[in-house]
Amino acid sequence: MAMHLPVNHPLRSLYRRLAFFAGLLMLVLGVVGFFATQGDPLFEASGATALGLRTNPAFSYASIGTGVLVTLATLLGRNVDRFAYLWIGVGHLIVGLAMMLLMNDPKTNYLNFTIVTCVVSFVIGSLLATAGMYVKVQRS
Repeated sequence: MAMHLPVNHPLRSLYRRLAFFAGLLMLVLGVVGFFATQGDPLFEASGATALGLRTNPAFSYASIGTGVLVTLATLLGRNVDRFAYLWIGVGHLIVGLAMMLLMNDPKTNYLNFTIVTCVVSFVIGSLLATAGMYVKVQRS
């Protein structure tokens, strides 16, 4: 499969900028959520929101972590960004699907997701996974 992924794609810089923006968005969401949920239990299913999305401390910490990873991977480059985008993007897609399955029961909605949060997770995951497929660079 790796042989079918393009190298030095003309839109590489656009994909890197979009991934960087997604990383910053996750980082800001996590920081705002951290301050909005301060003092709450880790997996609390409350009405706390950050940037219009329901959140809890666990989701805020996860957003800060993934935002930092994506941002640092983008700044580092050298095909490290490719692996980070692919893995984190697929992770977002899996978490969005899992939370969509578990969000109806307050006991299993560990990250306090709603359908809107699932859609945002799918969009960010799709963007990062697509960027991961097109940012590979080979210098000669």
